[in-house]
Amino acid sequence: MHTELTGNIQHISNKDNCTLIKTANAEARVWVYSPTIIRVNISRGFNANDHSFAVVQQPDKNVSYDESPDEVCIHTGQLELRITKSPLRFNFYTPDGILLNGDDERFGTLWQGDNVTSYRKLFKDERFIGLGEKTGDLDRRGSNYVNWNTDAVDYGPKTDPLYKTFPFFIGLHSNLTYGFFLDNTHRSFFDFGASTDHIMYWLGAAGGDMNYYFFGAQGVANIIQDYTWLTGCMEMPPLWSLGYQQCRWSYMSAAEVLDIAKTFRKHKIPADVMYCDIDYMDGFKIFTWDKKTFADPKALLDELKSMGFRLVTIVDPGIKIEEGYQQYDEGISNNYFATYPDGENYIGEVWPGRCHFPDFFDKEVREWWGRSFSALTQPGVEGFWNDMNEPAAWGQNVPNIVKFGEHYMPEVRNAYGMQMSRATYNGTKHLLNGKRPFVLTRAAYSGIQRYSAVWTGDNTANDAHMLLGCRLVNSLGISGVSFTGVDIGGFSGNPTPELMVRWNSIGVYMPMFRNHAMMGTIMREPWRWGKQNQRIIKKDIELRYQLLPYIYSSFYQSHQTGLPISRTLAIEHPFDLHVYDADHQNQFMFGDNMLVAPAESLQRTIKVYLPPGEWYRLGTDKKLNGGKIIKADAPLTDLPVFIKAGAIIPLQSVVQSTNEPGDGILQLHIWNGRQATEFVYYEDDGLTYSYEQGAYYKRTICFDPKKRQVSLSAVEGNFTSRFNQAKVVWHGFGDAKGKAIALADGEVVVSY
Repeated sequence: MHTELTGNIQHISNKDNCTLIKTANAEARVWVYSPTIIRVNISRGFNANDHSFAVVQQPDKNVSYDESPDEVCIHTGQLELRITKSPLRFNFYTPDGILLNGDDERFGTLWQGDNVTSYRKLFKDERFIGLGEKTGDLDRRGSNYVNWNTDAVDYGPKTDPLYKTFPFFIGLHSNLTYGFFLDNTHRSFFDFGASTDHIMYWLGAAGGDMNYYFFGAQGVANIIQDYTWLTGCMEMPPLWSLGYQQCRWSYMSAAEVLDIAKTFRKHKIPADVMYCDIDYMDGFKIFTWDKKTFADPKALLDELKSMGFRLVTIVDPGIKIEEGYQQYDEGISNNYFATYPDGENYIGEVWPGRCHFPDFFDKEVREWWGRSFSALTQPGVEGFWNDMNEPAAWGQNVPNIVKFGEHYMPEVRNAYGMQMSRATYNGTKHLLNGKRPFVLTRAAYSGIQRYSAVWTGDNTANDAHMLLGCRLVNSLGISGVSFTGVDIGGFSGNPTPELMVRWNSIGVYMPMFRNHAMMGTIMREPWRWGKQNQRIIKKDIELRYQLLPYIYSSFYQSHQTGLPISRTLAIEHPFDLHVYDADHQNQFMFGDNMLVAPAESLQRTIKVYLPPGEWYRLGTDKKLNGGKIIKADAPLTDLPVFIKAGAIIPLQSVVQSTNEPGDGILQLHIWNGRQATEFVYYEDDGLTYSYEQGAYYKRTICFDPKKRQVSLSAVEGNFTSRFNQAKVVWHGFGDAKGKAIALADGEVVVSY
């Protein structure tokens, strides 16, 4: 295969907000998006349309460069790009001249056929985190990956690729950080020194341009913030979607759905969400209801809502070929489906049988798809589960010649699920008249956080998958996706009672808390495991509901900054080698203040790494010194969870669903520490977009050990809190007793 190098710079100029570089074989363009973000596009034929599915920002209009005989330099004040002329190479430096990352001097960017590859320098101590939903270790060094959205049935702890594409990672070396986002929806590949004698690493795509954004901010959290500024932060989710969710393939009738919901209430086990998988439909036809088993959808929804439940319904992209079926007829008459090059509609087989697939890359098709959800929203559905959208078809291989508008399948397969989710989100947001929809998707591309939550697909009921799920969720968080979860208990296979109890206890600390299982497996509801295990599961679900004020405030932080809810310890401690150890790489922070140490189902003691500082065991309030590995008890009744000294965690009393008003008392739990700390408490109606017009309640809670007081700032926003009083609960303060305080809108100070 012929290898084509970029060559030497022949001409350089500034045009509008872009630095344009030409060589004999290629042209490169450089834009500055912010002082810490520079975009480089190297192509053999730049597309003037220059569309991105991921990026929502525009470049800075003020770009200038300095030129010398050997190189061109672009300075932003916080990042420096040095471009060598012979041959063309790009190297990124800190403002004081320390190399962050750059091209391998020998190869740089090159083409082999349509494949475009960048060969990059590799430091001896360099580690890599990110790439979203990828199996393997937290540190990607020594591994290689492919992005090609796949229906990964029965995937294992090392399977690649999976369902989603996030070609964004963070490099760590020499106490420095940088980020790299390859914005290319073709099949892409990343090899982190696995096959190059650890001299270089390489990445690229099977087509398109070497189009990347380089992030030079220092600190992993700052890079994530820049990345989510570039690709968009999530909106506030509906509060009910943060409660416990019960799903199965399938509850086979409205009567069964209602029976499960009633049993939750009978046992007083909190829950907010029931699901309908594919069997609620008429012959698996999207936007229909089975006329026998789900004969009166509105009556079903009304009864669920009377018990404080919402319903989420599954939606797949395949439209059954059947004359008289509304979506089929409309799609055919308006040419809404993917085609072969000769214009014939592509046919693939999925659940309904022979199907056509909507072209979600067409705005008119997305709007049509969005309107079709009226069949679900009119009876009262507010949650929408996008599945099979890699896109999946039996046999897995949609032919490369299938076209979506002007795009062929290999160009845009990795963005199909995102565009479907975009259509679902925009359509249901409009139909719900001001209510926030809950959208969940299996397939995704960078930027999906603007439209949807994600889950990690068809996992399996074993300990390895339970721990892998923690790494997957944390890696998705690095990649800008905060609202994530796994199928608690495992989708396939049958969990032991111990595995189910343990997995449920970990689920408390995941952004999305959903129990889901495959047809033919044992039933998974909390009361199926014997009375003793039911008590443990119930207690943990109750804890989830007590934590909702903390969790919702953490989602607000993510909405503002992109910082995930579940966070690998590498975000705060990127150069601490213990974080990457196999014994500790599954640990994560849940919000600012809680460290979760997952344990296998039969482990009763585990090794836990506590980062530097002071910590408290949540279950016992025992104080522990960090900066070392400890041996922690891990009974099924008490998952090892640790609280940072100085932590401020708002809790509430147990409710059966987020629909309940509760007792009006906000519990402010404070753990004693030596340093002053603060926590931003946030609240809104949890249902609408009124918070965008100022209908929210926000105040900063501060703990000051020197002044021996806790203070609440004056209220920001014009929303009336559902809490009218607070109770301060002290931990590690000796005999200090709880204090009840009135929640006035002005500043409130409590001394101890």
